[in-house]
Amino acid sequence: MSDGQPRPEWIFPEEKKRDKGRIWLIVGLSVIALAIVGTLLFFLLPREGAPVPSPSPTASSTTSSPTPTSDSTPTPTSAPTSTSEPAPSQPPAADPGMDVFVEKVRPRLDDGVRGLQLVQDNMDLGAQIVDSLQNDAAVLSDTPAPSSVAAEWSDMVTQYSSKLGDLRAAYDNGSDPHAPLEAASTALQKVRALVGL
Repeated sequence: MSDGQPRPEWIFPEEKKRDKGRIWLIVGLSVIALAIVGTLLFFLLPREGAPVPSPSPTASSTTSSPTPTSDSTPTPTSAPTSTSEPAPSQPPAADPGMDVFVEKVRPRLDDGVRGLQLVQDNMDLGAQIVDSLQNDAAVLSDTPAPSSVAAEWSDMVTQYSSKLGDLRAAYDNGSDPHAPLEAASTALQKVRALVGL
């Protein structure tokens, strides 16, 4: 070969190092995706032996006695067969027992005691706590009470809610919250006494 001509060589690009971080990221995301799919399948698919929801019974249940059938064609009657009964609406809520009712409202009433104590201990954070207590009072007023105490329950919870409103107004106006706090505590104690707490 002559010195002036270039010598042919195969030139390969340098091999890049594999980015191990990117590989681990892909593997990690794949594992997370599989875990999410598995969790969803676990909670959403029905299991063997799990109770199957059955249709709820209606007010007009059918009887199990056989009805007589006739081979002859029934003759039309001249009397109209219109039904004047209104369509059945949703049945009224069952009257809860006092024990069930007390267990249902106890956590919110206990939170009321703790919340008012926190307001007394931390007067600067009182407005936020009172907001939470007002939400609890709204839930209490929406809770159906046994018929034996329903009227008193409604009145006392309304009074308690009103006293909480006065306490919140004291914070909003920058006035002294001690008197409204005492009134709210007294109203809460009356509600608790009504249900035996």
